[in-house]
Amino acid sequence: MTGTVLWQPPADVRETTRIGHFMSWLERERGLTHADYASLWRWSVDDLPAFWQSIWDYFEVISHDPPSGVLPDRGMPGAKWFPGATLNYAEHVLRMPGLADDDEVVLAYSQSRAPIKLTKAELREKVRMVRAGLRARGITKGDRVAAYAPNIPETYVLMLATASLGAIFSSCAPEFGVRSVIDRWQQIEPKILVAVDGYRYGDKAIDRRDEVAAITKALPSLEHVVTIGYLDPARDEFHELKSDEPMAYEGMPFDSPLYVLYSSGTTGLPKPIVHGHGGILLEHLKMLALHHDLGPGDRFFWFTTTGWMMWNFLVSGPAVGAAIVMFDGNPGYPDMSALWDLVDEAGITYFGTSAPFLMACRKAGLTPQKPQLKGIGSTGAPLPPEGFDWVYEAVGSRLQLQSLSGGTDVCTGFVGSVPLLPVVEGKIACRALGARVEAYDSEGRPVLDELGELVITAPMPSMPVGFWNDPDGKRYREAYFDYFPGVWRHGDWITIGADGSCVITGRSDATLNRGGVRLGTSEFYSVVESLPEIADSVVVHLEQEGNPNGELLLFVVPAEGHELDDALRRRIATELRAALSPRHVPDDIFPVRAVPRTLSAKKLEVPVKRILTGTPVESAAAKGALANPESLLAFEELAALRRRPV
Repeated sequence: MTGTVLWQPPADVRETTRIGHFMSWLERERGLTHADYASLWRWSVDDLPAFWQSIWDYFEVISHDPPSGVLPDRGMPGAKWFPGATLNYAEHVLRMPGLADDDEVVLAYSQSRAPIKLTKAELREKVRMVRAGLRARGITKGDRVAAYAPNIPETYVLMLATASLGAIFSSCAPEFGVRSVIDRWQQIEPKILVAVDGYRYGDKAIDRRDEVAAITKALPSLEHVVTIGYLDPARDEFHELKSDEPMAYEGMPFDSPLYVLYSSGTTGLPKPIVHGHGGILLEHLKMLALHHDLGPGDRFFWFTTTGWMMWNFLVSGPAVGAAIVMFDGNPGYPDMSALWDLVDEAGITYFGTSAPFLMACRKAGLTPQKPQLKGIGSTGAPLPPEGFDWVYEAVGSRLQLQSLSGGTDVCTGFVGSVPLLPVVEGKIACRALGARVEAYDSEGRPVLDELGELVITAPMPSMPVGFWNDPDGKRYREAYFDYFPGVWRHGDWITIGADGSCVITGRSDATLNRGGVRLGTSEFYSVVESLPEIADSVVVHLEQEGNPNGELLLFVVPAEGHELDDALRRRIATELRAALSPRHVPDDIFPVRAVPRTLSAKKLEVPVKRILTGTPVESAAAKGALANPESLLAFEELAALRRRPV
């Protein structure tokens, strides 16, 4: 393994970690001996039924009805896992193994109100009452429950109560603009909406009542709207969303919908990705316990909003016995030390964040020194080598830095780290257990030590059940399986080393990911191009060292008779802030004569991004596939201007 080794597993790692205990269990219960992680991973992807059955048995999954098998047909898409089994995700989260009734399991910190702490018994009781309250309002199996709410206990309780009933949950962070929310929820037609009245971001109060009213008006399916008085407790109705009846869990088929997440491509509405009870449960048990080494005694934190799949990942923590730490607010308020201070206040043992946040802390010269941390998780963008170095110099030399990558589409990380492997500067340590990740060249051949398309060549249980309102699976197939038939193409560039380590160098598609909020370009264009002064537009996001938001650049073709002046720039910014979110206001807006398009009229965001980051025009796009190849010259000229010293 090339590169500087920054951390080595301790000599007793097999005795002290959950993956070590799992390997001992495999040897004892299955007669399977693995000398190292590479052997364990190879078995986990070569014998999928045996591996996932071992996860089921090791974590003692509760099934209301037993499965008749594990994976009768591994063809993709459409692989069916654990046919015949019925279970419930919420039942496993609320089992909270290894914790006593009076152990704290939720610690919630906010810039809107005082901290809230819930014990195991208190969390169960709140879920029981809200479950009964939902039932009293007519919510039953298959109904959709929507939350326009931040990373706070009410959202969590609502999600678990919804899941326990067999209803389907969907959340949007309250900084999402009206159009973003409507585009998501009009697709799934929720029956009840639970929404905050507003929130505080740093020292700024942000009222969202008008937005909630507009969302409500656009969703005729709604029968109930319940306000969380988050900005003003006097407005609170959430405490009324409760009733009194015994707790119960609806036994759901393995692939029954649990929640709907949204991922935006470059065309059309956000994709409503349906995740299932069983797949999410097994994947999160595996990842949280075996890869992140979380269990009783841990306090697990990830900085996330409810609009990012890392929220769904975080809140599975109690299923492996870990307490979770929630935070809602501005991570840079009053300064960049805010979240590091939370490590001490909340007793965090595992600190999850994004690569841009770590790089911004490095640029700010922070040296938080948190020796009590056993792990730091980094995702959302590739973490460069200097980010690795900063963590070990400024935060702690004994922790394990775990850089991982995955996505909303599978609601997990499929490449990441494991306590058995060292941390090497700039590298993702491994492919996750049960995830057959490979790099394909343009001809669909697997390559090692060479840049390729990240693909998954065998099914994972947490692959989507499907997309909402996609009965024949057409949209689902087009999203992942059309490029390499029968193989999941994810949309990242990856280099996989012969030693199993990975380096991801960014998206191979054009999804925008800014400050933890991911929105597709199509949503951007629907706002910008609704302005009569704009004929066409293209938007790209460039990662920037030390800047957690990166750089968002918008290029517009003014309509005939108009020009891009300061007044129009301000209007565009105002519209985007209101309709999408403040994070999606461009850092700069440039006029261009034409937007580059393919012969089939698709915009070419990725080539534009490549040109702006230094790729020659001839390498950035196949001009023969363009309807207007001359349009690329403007971006080449701008790239040259941006490289000139000021």
